[in-house]
Amino acid sequence: MTRTTTESAGPLAIYARMQEAVLNGDGADATLLPAELLAEDVVVETPFAPPGMQRYEGREAWLSYYRTGGAGLLVRFEQFRELTTHQTDDPEAIVVEYELTGTVIATGVQASVTCIAVLGIRDGLIKYWREYQNIPAITEALTKSPEDLAGADAPVQ
Repeated sequence: MTRTTTESAGPLAIYARMQEAVLNGDGADATLLPAELLAEDVVVETPFAPPGMQRYEGREAWLSYYRTGGAGLLVRFEQFRELTTHQTDDPEAIVVEYELTGTVIATGVQASVTCIAVLGIRDGLIKYWREYQNIPAITEALTKSPEDLAGADAPVQ
């Protein structure tokens, strides 16, 4: 039996596919964690998120959240800037630091946020994603109006 491209992909290849997915999707389709890359028993953690939004166990739990309240519904992502990627002792895990830039669909406000994440792969699928986000920057971007940013020289960091 031959392995598919996803089944033989390691964390760097899956991470590259995640980058493409977030930039090529729109609304609910703009996600770092598209369904086709997720293991059935994936665990998604965002430790700095508000209570009740910090851990999702299983593909369907994550997708249900994302389709109903995820940031991709609110933001059109325009740039994914990889800051650094670290290999780990585990050949199926990497640690990544990246910056996402996007425009809040409802207001037109453009902002950037820096995140650090741990990506774990099993059999070419994401088995866990633990992302440390700048929650205050995300909240500020989602709640500001274009008038609030008038005269600002740089996107929200």
